[in-house]
Amino acid sequence: MTLAVQWTDARLLHALEEVVERELDRHLGVAKEWMPHEYVPWSQGRDFDGVMGGEAWALEQSPVSDVARVSLVVNLLTEDNLPSYHHEIATMFGRGGAWGTWVHQWTAEEGRHSIVMRDYLLTSRAVDPVALERARMSHMAAGFESDNSHSMLHSVAYVAFQELATRISHRNTGHHSGDPICDRMLARIATDENLHMVFYRNLLQAALELAPDEAMRAVADVVTGFRMPGHGMPGFERAAAQIALGGIYNLRIHHDDVIQPVLRYLKVLDLPGLGPEGQRAQEELGLFLGGLDSQATRFDERRAALLARREAARAEKSQV
Repeated sequence: MTLAVQWTDARLLHALEEVVERELDRHLGVAKEWMPHEYVPWSQGRDFDGVMGGEAWALEQSPVSDVARVSLVVNLLTEDNLPSYHHEIATMFGRGGAWGTWVHQWTAEEGRHSIVMRDYLLTSRAVDPVALERARMSHMAAGFESDNSHSMLHSVAYVAFQELATRISHRNTGHHSGDPICDRMLARIATDENLHMVFYRNLLQAALELAPDEAMRAVADVVTGFRMPGHGMPGFERAAAQIALGGIYNLRIHHDDVIQPVLRYLKVLDLPGLGPEGQRAQEELGLFLGGLDSQATRFDERRAALLARREAARAEKSQV
């Protein structure tokens, strides 16, 4: 009689070390070096008011759309909390071996995102710099604590979905910005986020092969309770509603472009050989996805109706 393996975090970290090393080598082989300063329109910059005695910020100076301005602030504040994210994953994954090397590599790459976004926003005067700094102070002072602290598998599962969600959010913000410079910058960031997603997705795939019941439970918990990492920032709910209505990130996009691609790649709903706990998690996940799709459809209908009313109101106003 073969005893079932008790997969503690420590045992899983050791068992997956070789996979992390392989994925790290692959990542370093495909990741391209890029320079944040090359994506910033420095020639557009000028002094602000305050100690430099320049020109105060005004809304009409912003080159981006209203919804993109909201999304850019949310995305930057999310990136700003990198010290807290680093603490979370370094504490969970460790600072030694291949795990530690990846943690530091990921942190260094993510750091470029906040650098280039802030430089772009201030140089182009896309957002109110005073409001941005106050929001940064408030958000970073609160820190970040993961919703998925149950196990290291929950952490791996979360980032596999979260990195793709972040990629989609950045890319769609660029498309809706109305500024080609902003679009190009966010496309560059999105490329990084996609590579990070691939790393964690492949690691999650290896975990599903190694500890299928435990990994399936982690995937089900993460998908059914998913929240973006910036959920604790000031005004997040209102901003999220504007972003959803604007077509940058909403339930339909979350279902179709984030959750489903990862699950299909991993063949999670068709994974055989599960024990009772894994089967329960798989069934819970299937039921949840059906409900999420229905919620997304209802959101699409409400969004279309609201946008139609707004368009009709604009048309009526223009005729007056």
